Amino acid sequence: MTSISASVHHVAHYHTMEERRKSAVRGAIFSEFIDMFDIYLPAVVLSPMMFYFQPPQLSPGLQTILSSLVFVTTLVGRPVGATLFGIVADRLGRRTASIYSVSGFAFVTFLIALLPSYQAIGVLSYFLLVLLRFADGIFLGGGYTGAIPLAFEYSQKEKRGLVGALIMVGFPAAYVAITLLSMLMFALFPLHGIDSPYAQWGWRIPFVIGAALAGVLALYYIFKVEESEVWEVETGEKTEKMPLSELVQGESGRNLLQVLLMMTGFWLTQNVITIFVPTTLLPNFLKLSAFELTLTLLVSYSALILSYVGSGLLSQKIGRRRFFLFLGPIIATVGAAIMYYLSTSKQISFPTVVVLVCLMSIIVTAPWGVIITYINERFVTDVRATGFGVAFSLSVIIPSFYAFYMSWLGYLMPYNTTPAVLLFIGGIIGAIGASLGPETKDVDF
Repeated sequence: MTSISASVHHVAHYHTMEERRKSAVRGAIFSEFIDMFDIYLPAVVLSPMMFYFQPPQLSPGLQTILSSLVFVTTLVGRPVGATLFGIVADRLGRRTASIYSVSGFAFVTFLIALLPSYQAIGVLSYFLLVLLRFADGIFLGGGYTGAIPLAFEYSQKEKRGLVGALIMVGFPAAYVAITLLSMLMFALFPLHGIDSPYAQWGWRIPFVIGAALAGVLALYYIFKVEESEVWEVETGEKTEKMPLSELVQGESGRNLLQVLLMMTGFWLTQNVITIFVPTTLLPNFLKLSAFELTLTLLVSYSALILSYVGSGLLSQKIGRRRFFLFLGPIIATVGAAIMYYLSTSKQISFPTVVVLVCLMSIIVTAPWGVIITYINERFVTDVRATGFGVAFSLSVIIPSFYAFYMSWLGYLMPYNTTPAVLLFIGGIIGAIGASLGPETKDVDF
């Protein structure tokens, strides 16, 4: 009887653990989706109508700078939030950090939807938009800092590669969702000046949807997700430790520097694909129409969903380090060669453009199906959330100025060859960074 009772208890505990594991992974996937949804909202939804927030008759150069600040300030806010909420996650729990941060960006995103125009309150309209996007970045940086380590600490070792890939699927899925939603908004609410339906209130709907999704995610963590047992056992009672000071010294400090180097390379290649390709390569170099550009992006980002899953599974077989060491040189050669051809060729048929952009995107962004798994495996439980948040967010800052690097390189070579050079440099830096670290797929949490 004792044996039977023990077996029943074991089965019940297994089912409970399976439910906890699935809830944590679902929360992380949803968190990544909402993070990317909110990050790219201005780039897609606000780009055509930044005049709503800006003074009239600005020079094209100043318009570009002011528009870019709306996106850049969010990226700058992310490492701040990742550090703050990483400390909260390591000291008070991953679930607590997730609830606070997600609730924060739900509220801030909703406030953005209520902003008045420049005509109504003057230049304060633009400053409020930038300020709220910075605050949004802080909360967004905290959102994944708690949610993703929590998911990995519940995941089985042999499935961490797949879990990381599924979480990162939230990025292309969010981009596809935003693109489709914006197309619907433009169709329902035409944009033709400051008084048009889209300029007055059509753009607000995606922000309200983003805020509502974040609100649902906060409730999900409150009612469906339990705290990480790994964190509770190992660090739950060690609140006297300061995760940030622990992170920057000793072995953790060396791990952080290695990951920052690797991530700087892969962020550089990622920004070329996700920012330069849709904003410059496709419309300016290749002269695609709005429909052709949108279709190209939808196809390529949809393909990334399968690419990320394949990358995660492959890294589980051959190892994360070997995967990066293989992909870095491939990005620097094959990826850069495709970019060079697309940037310098005079006439390319549209189907060829779609195929090449899709292939280049898969090659260059493949590391991202593995990156979040690798970073979480590089840090011990005491500093895992802080380490992941800081390494993932801080490393994006230098690559974010890729446009300046292209401009400087333009003094040495034809400007349209510079994106291929950045892919080469980024791929090599990523591979060198990975070579300085150990294999991680078999580490225990």
